[in-house]
Amino acid sequence: MLIAVARENQTGEARVALVPELVPKLITAGYEVAVQPGAGRGAMISDEEYTAAGALVTEDALSSAGLVISVQPLDPDRLGQLTAGAATVSFFPATQRLTEVVIRRELQLTSFAMESVPRISRAQTMDALSSQALVAGYRAAIVAAGRLRKFFGLSMTAAGTVPPAQVVVLGAGVAGLQAIATCRRLGAVVKGYDVRTAAAEEIRSMGGVAIELGLPPLEGAGGYAREMTEERALQQRELLTPYIAAADALITTAAVPGRQAPLLVTAAMVEQMQLGSVVVDLAADSGGNVEGSVPGGVVQIGGAQVWGGAGVPSQMPGPASRLYAQNVVNVIMLMTGERGFAPDFSDEIVASMCITHAGEVRHQPTLTLIAQLEDASHE
Repeated sequence: MLIAVARENQTGEARVALVPELVPKLITAGYEVAVQPGAGRGAMISDEEYTAAGALVTEDALSSAGLVISVQPLDPDRLGQLTAGAATVSFFPATQRLTEVVIRRELQLTSFAMESVPRISRAQTMDALSSQALVAGYRAAIVAAGRLRKFFGLSMTAAGTVPPAQVVVLGAGVAGLQAIATCRRLGAVVKGYDVRTAAAEEIRSMGGVAIELGLPPLEGAGGYAREMTEERALQQRELLTPYIAAADALITTAAVPGRQAPLLVTAAMVEQMQLGSVVVDLAADSGGNVEGSVPGGVVQIGGAQVWGGAGVPSQMPGPASRLYAQNVVNVIMLMTGERGFAPDFSDEIVASMCITHAGEVRHQPTLTLIAQLEDASHE
């Protein structure tokens, strides 16, 4: 069976779904690997490196592939190049791309979504959301340090002492904890907050100080926080305001896949920060944790510059690609049997990831939305 590595064509996407060092593992498992020319260029990987690893570099990789791997989902034009029964593995926010789900169903394609890997211990090596959040959290800290016109770390000299920067991180998932750890390594004093019970200890384990607001925790499914009421959100913002006002840099990381990011910080709260402060909103491209942030842009709110994240892992395409590629290869190996690629749809991981298969939509939330649309069109 041939595995094809697609060249990404979405604006701003520099990652690639497979790196050369992992090609031999797939070949040893019995696969052939073909890569579209230039697929790794954004991640600083040449075609020659793929060739040296044993892959075939060809523009026609997709048309003869039994499995196509990519970071972003293939567009409809490229889906049409695939043969019936072929499979794809990529990020694929199905509930937001219903037309593409229908196309895949009609083309008899099997689609697996990397963001749908369940959060269970057995699937940790396949969890691409976590691996990419790790990259985003590191990038957020570097952006904050780079844009702040102050030292991040304490410096004591004969001429005097330069105090460390004060940083607040909201959200202590993978991205938030990595941001805390990186800011601490750079020497900043870091405070962190999250609505989940376990977060305070995790923040402290990264060297941060856990902010305690005295509010009830909001535990949700899959390790995510559940949505809060507007009354709770108002209380939380009021209690967080003095911490944010005292910060040199604020990093916000709260997001849940498939949902709009919660508004954690209003423009009025940002306006209380001192002149020259920096705000990094990692959730800007999913609605934003900070009022007024713009995905991919920098805006001035009061005395603070607000940096809005957009495709943040792709801003560090080398490490992000290597982590993502390992996640993908682990998924492929899970679905590899004695006779090659043979997904076991009774497996919890496989079943959770599957969006379409054999002319059917297997992802229940997506199926419900499509059924509602089709019913409405028949009325």
